[in-house]
Amino acid sequence: MSSTALRTFTRPALAALCAAAVLGLTACGSPGSSGDRTKDTGPFPGLSGPQIANNAIKATKKADSLTLDANLKTPEGQIKAFMALDTKGQCAGTITMGDTGTMELIKDGKVAYLRFDEAFLRDQSEGGSPEETEAVLKMLKGRWMKTDVTDPEAKDSLEMCELDSMLAEFETGINSAKRGEETTVNGKKALTLTETDGDETYTIYVATEGEPYLLRVEQKGGEEPGTISFLDYDKPVPAKKPAAKDIVDLDELGAQ
Repeated sequence: MSSTALRTFTRPALAALCAAAVLGLTACGSPGSSGDRTKDTGPFPGLSGPQIANNAIKATKKADSLTLDANLKTPEGQIKAFMALDTKGQCAGTITMGDTGTMELIKDGKVAYLRFDEAFLRDQSEGGSPEETEAVLKMLKGRWMKTDVTDPEAKDSLEMCELDSMLAEFETGINSAKRGEETTVNGKKALTLTETDGDETYTIYVATEGEPYLLRVEQKGGEEPGTISFLDYDKPVPAKKPAAKDIVDLDELGAQ
């Protein structure tokens, strides 16, 4: 299996995750909309919904690391992902896309490791003979494929590891966010902000203690509803190299 196969799996997943990361944050609101009025009591006194949303985006863009926990519906199928990543390009986590299967990814420095479950390996072997499929499973099932991060074929698969690039998609500006109720998200106190765009409703949860980080963004309605949570801000990414016995070098497989 070449890394070209990886691109067919990870590029749609990457695009969907990036879209989810900015659900309602850049596309909602309209020129001239002002959101709700300021509130003098509760979290962020004196700030309106749009001001709080913009402050949350600014704070999140300054994070050195975070973990994304996403569950999204896309034209390519249901996507679930749990990825820790930082501004140094390190990452570790999993992406599951519909019936295609699950990919695990670790990137540490100039080397990356990818592992696929049996469903993914069988999907990529579709069209081959039963013997070829079994050969692929014997070679790769349960093992990590090693690749250099500079390999052009692996570039798209590793874009998920670039926190700076993902956060660059966040934009501040005019929006129509309205202040909502106070709540708790993953054990952290938060304020809800809501926006509506046609049949789509966006809910943004902003931390009310410490930095006003984004904690969760939800979309209901529309063609691509989903939820993405932002966890473990500024914590080290657990990008640990797999055991040598569990690694297969892509170059040894003839993959370029």
